[in-house]
Amino acid sequence: MSSYDRYVTAVPKDTWDVPTAADTRFTWEYDDGRDRLLSLYQKGKDKQWDAQLRIDWDQEVDPYNVVGLPDSFNPLVGSEIWDKMSEAERLEFGRHQGSWLFSQFLHGEQGALNVSARIVQSVPDLDSKFYAATQTMDEARHVELYARFVHEKIGMYYPVNQDLAQLLKESLDDSRWDLPYLGMQVLIEGLALAAFGLYRDMATTPLVKQLLAYVMQDEARHVAFGRLALKDFYAELSSKERAEREEFVVEGCYLMRDRFTSREVFETLDMPVAQCLEYVQNSEMFSLYQSHLFSRIVPCVKDIGLWGDNVQKAYADMGVLDNAKADLTALMRQDEEVAEAHDREREERELAVRQTEVADAIALGSE
Repeated sequence: MSSYDRYVTAVPKDTWDVPTAADTRFTWEYDDGRDRLLSLYQKGKDKQWDAQLRIDWDQEVDPYNVVGLPDSFNPLVGSEIWDKMSEAERLEFGRHQGSWLFSQFLHGEQGALNVSARIVQSVPDLDSKFYAATQTMDEARHVELYARFVHEKIGMYYPVNQDLAQLLKESLDDSRWDLPYLGMQVLIEGLALAAFGLYRDMATTPLVKQLLAYVMQDEARHVAFGRLALKDFYAELSSKERAEREEFVVEGCYLMRDRFTSREVFETLDMPVAQCLEYVQNSEMFSLYQSHLFSRIVPCVKDIGLWGDNVQKAYADMGVLDNAKADLTALMRQDEEVAEAHDREREERELAVRQTEVADAIALGSE
């Protein structure tokens, strides 16, 4: 069965063509490179992995509660809307929520795949081309595993969220080589990394925890790449050029803030959209969720030097300005450690299974 047959609403079967205006840049300097970026490139090579082998795909997933969260994490709980829903309607709502969330993760990763390939083409420095090439492979793996997860464990897709689609288009439809970096590496990847982390830490579904932990191990390098590549460049810009990038950041952050209201779920299930959105946006859970979503973006934007008054004012308006104090290096180190812990647990399980098999064989031989 084609993926098109599994979408909740029809999507065009033609490709989504986004015009690009960037030059393809060649460099004849092969010996010069930034040590930290080349070190990140080496790490990108060393950390490649196979989604078919590293993840235990036989683990069960409840399609009606994909992440395995209690009802208290649902922002509609306690509303009249939720109270009037039957148990069957609540289960179906849970399935649609899971499908919508992981579909957006999937579409975002395809966006990252295309943008990272664009970076290889348009960035002027060879060391950046090297690393972006490893990221392109990472993103292909992420598209592969999210597509398999949605197909096998949920069985239903949602179309790409229009706020995400708009930011992807704006990141690609610009001749300046740094805009794809800024849109994808800092904004989209930063938000995705925070969202993955929230669900990784809250999930009780083992497969979801494992899958997100491994993806985050890659994504932490991608955000670091954006920081390293842009920080030096933005320090040399004129005030006017820097203000243009800051305007892009503000617009992109508002789009990303609105991305996770899951409006499409309410529309698909013919629920009272305006009431649902009002309840979600005013809920304590959603406010906390939004604040965490910007925990990776805000300190990164500050670090690369796009920290003018308009940016700070926008973050204050969104209630996320305090995230500027976050230690990105420590957060990314933690992402690495969580993934490595999952590897150790898997190895221990496999060793225990082998030991049991050997013990059974010895016992059978003794008999």
